[in-house]
Amino acid sequence: MSTFVLIHGAGDVGWYWHLVQAELRARGHDSIAPDLPCDDDAAGLAEYADSVISAIGDRTDLVIVGQSLGGFTAPLVCEQVSARLMILVAPLIPAPGEAVTAYWAATGWDREPREPHDDVFYQDVPPELAAEARARGRAQSETRLGEPTPMRAWPAVPTKVLICRDDRLLPVAYQRRVARERLGIVPDEIDGGHTPALSRPGDLADRLVGYR
Repeated sequence: MSTFVLIHGAGDVGWYWHLVQAELRARGHDSIAPDLPCDDDAAGLAEYADSVISAIGDRTDLVIVGQSLGGFTAPLVCEQVSARLMILVAPLIPAPGEAVTAYWAATGWDREPREPHDDVFYQDVPPELAAEARARGRAQSETRLGEPTPMRAWPAVPTKVLICRDDRLLPVAYQRRVARERLGIVPDEIDGGHTPALSRPGDLADRLVGYR
């Protein structure tokens, strides 16, 4: 049995993962999904990682999973715990010393062709579930997002990248390119938009367990 450490994205809470957690339990695995202090102006990436590490406690056989902005936190966690695997889902993939606010221009996101949409997060999530996700979300503090990540090199942990073919926030061609340029990885792909833990929890759990 592994413990999947599930790290949410910007302005979110651990509840985002609750359907995936149920699927992981059904497959015989443990999981934790801590709330990051993303609405705290005093907290930066190091504090995000500390909150995850505190939640891990003495658990072992760890698989670290970072969603979206959680891609900045996951490698910091892997620097400080013994993890068998890191999985990045629809992720931001930081370079050493890069700030979140610098990521978009550095990766060419602002030059990527994409169609305008009213909903870039929950377009394929059932409406009632999407409404609950919005109600549970928190304001993402940007006070310290301009600080460089403390990561100085990508951690020596096997890494998988899983991207979403219908992602409106991070277009699939963009994600393929960034994964290749930054990690030398050809990412795997799953159907759906930016939040597959809500739209396709069973499929996502199958991928996570399969990587393990």
